[in-house]
Amino acid sequence: MKRYLLAGGGTAGHVNPLLAVADTISAAEESSEVLVLGTAVGLEARLVPARGYELLTIPKVPFPRRPNTQAVTFPRRFRATIDAVEAIIRERSIDVVVGFGGYVSTPAYLAARRAGIGIAIHEANAKPGLANRLGARYTKQVGVAFAGTRLPNARFVGMPLRPEIEQLDREAARPVAVAYFGLDPDRPTLLVTGGSLGARRINGTIVESAASVVDAGWQVLHITGDAAEITDPGIAGYTILPYCDRMDLALAAADFAVSRAGAATVSELSALGIPAVYVPYPVGNGEQRFNAAGVVEAGGGILVDDARFLPTWVTSELLPILDDEPGREAMADAAASVGVLDGSQRFTALVAEALRGDPGKSSADA
Repeated sequence: MKRYLLAGGGTAGHVNPLLAVADTISAAEESSEVLVLGTAVGLEARLVPARGYELLTIPKVPFPRRPNTQAVTFPRRFRATIDAVEAIIRERSIDVVVGFGGYVSTPAYLAARRAGIGIAIHEANAKPGLANRLGARYTKQVGVAFAGTRLPNARFVGMPLRPEIEQLDREAARPVAVAYFGLDPDRPTLLVTGGSLGARRINGTIVESAASVVDAGWQVLHITGDAAEITDPGIAGYTILPYCDRMDLALAAADFAVSRAGAATVSELSALGIPAVYVPYPVGNGEQRFNAAGVVEAGGGILVDDARFLPTWVTSELLPILDDEPGREAMADAAASVGVLDGSQRFTALVAEALRGDPGKSSADA
């Protein structure tokens, strides 16, 4: 029996691909054991046990960004965390550590190196984080969601997707999706989403532009996010939801999308061949712009700065695109050409290499 320790958490961007890989391993190897390393305060604390996996927790020890009390005590706390993970590896007879980035992955990589076991890494963002930049120095089994991600030994595998997305037959599911959301089966659907917390610019612009989109013959399925302060304008053909727990059906209904450019969103839309306007989150290290670069370059998406995504842009740029059916079909084909539906299987093949101690191929060899 093989024992896997999957390390990652904090955000959905780390937890969802981790769970997709956990499910793939468990389905293929019923006798193996999959354990998850995370913290007690991240999203994994709720999602991992709910999916039926054992969660082993360690303290959250973020790398200090400025001199303060936390910086003084960081080395001691970090060493203690590495020791704790190494103890887990030895006590639970772990065969391989599989990391997805985030706070817990760094001590997991270092503990695995100490214990002399294999390491496999998945990087979800086109612009890799600190943990995976470090971990990639210790293994040749490095899978990336986006081609061109700059990591040592990177191999493009795509994003491990949730089973309900990976197995989605959009054409077959569309009638169910239309009925579920109360949509018009004879109108094309514009899906708008800014993520679980919403996106102020996207939400405000779409609310102001809803009437013009509907007048152009479309209907809008607008998922605003729980934290959004949006008033439903009460326009026929405009459906507003604060949250959607059936994103598979929302994607089945979508003919075009307006969205932030989070790694999972870009990967799902591309894999399903849904053309989109991407409005990257304007704060942070700019990774969302990099996430969308590949599909935009292929012609399957359009990148618009947050500051430019205004009702005037919708009128002058988006509506003509929505009115151009052959152009939209070409965009859909282009999006699908760079999308990957079997990212979980591709990445678990790298995990199998790490288990065997296979040196694999570096990116320079490929």
